[in-house]
This record gives sequence, structure tokens and C-alpha cells, in this order.
Amino acid sequence: MEHAPATPIYGLMAEFDDIGSLLNAAKKAYAAGYRQMDAYSPFPNEELSDAIGFPKTRVPLIVLIGGIMGGLSAFALQYWCSAISYPVVVAGRPYNSWPAFVIPCFELTILFASLSGVFGMLALNGLPMPYHPVFNVDRFAAASRDKFFLCLEAADPMFDRIRSEQFLADLKPEFITEVPH
Repeated sequence: MEHAPATPIYGLMAEFDDIGSLLNAAKKAYAAGYRQMDAYSPFPNEELSDAIGFPKTRVPLIVLIGGIMGGLSAFALQYWCSAISYPVVVAGRPYNSWPAFVIPCFELTILFASLSGVFGMLALNGLPMPYHPVFNVDRFAAASRDKFFLCLEAADPMFDRIRSEQFLADLKPEFITEVPH
């Protein structure tokens, strides 16, 4: 009979000395079936996101939808103003003279796409995040200097406190730390 831990934990964190060890550990964890994990490095590394299996981002789709909405809203506003609400004949042109709408449509397309990209990225990243459980680990302060960390989250279906700790121990980290909530 398994006993539930007295206090729930966020996960287990392994500390490594170099990026090569972290990449190797992340690849092995992903190959073992762990999907709820995160890796921390003092500098960006493109291979790391592939190693832990980051899903493809939906930000480009959000930017596209925002841009389309911006362009359509600019056109609708100009059409409503010039053809419905305040119809004025200018130089004998029809009320719906779309070439005059191009520049405002372009500007609002760029504006809406930019704002959608920023707010979509923040929403998908879960930002702002004033608290994260990994900050409860004292050694994690070295993540911004010279240490590399791999955290297996307890929310992962593969996570088992004892087996996951043994798995991390087999990866030969410097330390394994429990991450409290």
C-alpha cells in the first residue's frame, strides 16, 4: 500500500554542472515519458526547448487573427463613417471608396497584430507570475549564474516520488532536491 506524501510537492529538481549534462538528462526524461518538466539554464539554449518537448506555440495564430480583426475593424469603421453615418461625396467618388481606406487598415492591422502578439504571449506563458515553487529551493539561485536544473513536476502522470527520484539519480546530477509548493 502506497502512502501519500504528507505535504504535496511541486516536483523534484536535479542540479547539473554543465549544459551538456542538462541536455542529456532532459532528452532521457522525455524519452522515458515525462512531459510535465522544465529546465533552467543561466543562458538561452535552443536545443533545450526541443529536448524537453516544448509544444509548438500558438502565438503566430493569435497574431494572424489579431491582424485580420484589426484590418476588418478599420475597414468597417471607415465604411460606417463614410457610407452610412456621414455620407459625403468627395471628388465625385462613391461613398465606399476603398483605396482611401488602405492606409488606416494597414495601420490598425499592424497595431492589433502587435498587441495580440504581446498579450497572447503573456497569456500563454502564464505571465505575470509573481510566485513560482522553484524559488523555494535555496540552490535555485545559482540558475542565473552557473548551474543547470531539470525539474520533473508532480503533475506529470509518470511522476512517482520514489521512481522519479531514482530516475534522476541515474542521470548523475550534483544534487536532487524536493520542490515544495
